[in-house]
Amino acid sequence: MALEPLDERILAALRRDARQPMSSLAATLGIARATLRARIQKLEASGQILGYQAVLPADLPQSAVRGLVMVDVEGRAADRVMAGLLALASVGHVHTTNGRFDMIAEISSESLAAFDKILHRIRQIPGIGSTETHLLLQSRTARRLPA
Repeated sequence: MALEPLDERILAALRRDARQPMSSLAATLGIARATLRARIQKLEASGQILGYQAVLPADLPQSAVRGLVMVDVEGRAADRVMAGLLALASVGHVHTTNGRFDMIAEISSESLAAFDKILHRIRQIPGIGSTETHLLLQSRTARRLPA
């Protein structure tokens, strides 16, 4: 289903704050409350809105420094590299990927100095050819229900 511009605006507003009153949301969007209610019901019925959820403090990133480390794996060392990355407590997730790099590791630490030490440990894992690191400055999440 192709979304109309108004539906896109409604979805963006609901992502920001799905708990705001209908009258407030309708006023912000410059439409009647009845129109808003009908559009939201249509979006729910068509599967564009799957549900609403609470965001808890535990859902937010707690570490001061977070980043992505792109990893180039040498030869057939993928299993060994994966095991080495997952053995580090500061590594949250490791994703296999295609393109220039073979894996992406999500890492976190309490300081830049600690982050640097983690990078040093990662680069010592046998089978890693090269890495490229990107610090995450700010994160935003489009709230989605689990599949």
